[in-house]
Amino acid sequence: QVQLVESGGGLVQAGGSLRLSCAASGRTFSNYAMGWFRQAPGKEREVVAAINWNGGTTRYADSVKGLFTIARDNTKNTVYLHMNPLQAVDTSVYYCAARENPWLSGPEFHYWGQGTQVTVSS
Repeated sequence: QVQLVESGGGLVQAGGSLRLSCAASGRTFSNYAMGWFRQAPGKEREVVAAINWNGGTTRYADSVKGLFTIARDNTKNTVYLHMNPLQAVDTSVYYCAARENPWLSGPEFHYWGQGTQVTVSS
């Protein structure tokens, strides 16, 4: 099992940027594909971005393509989400997730962090 802890959320003005981090512990980080999800009040959770074990494959929701970047550093057991520029619609709780597979070959993610709030003021 892997434990995930997100950080880096906060309040930012529209047009600004944030970098979210997710630190993993417990098992070999490179065994897992990783993802970022978000959930706004009253809405379903949605995938934002995902990355395979070595960063060679990434995927993005259409709404964030060209705006957000997912990256990972296996030497630091950390996955990042760079968000720039941010808009009010990006206001959500952002969750880090790990998949029990190093590849992005399916939709399931098996381990979740507690989430970090991102609030974008317009």
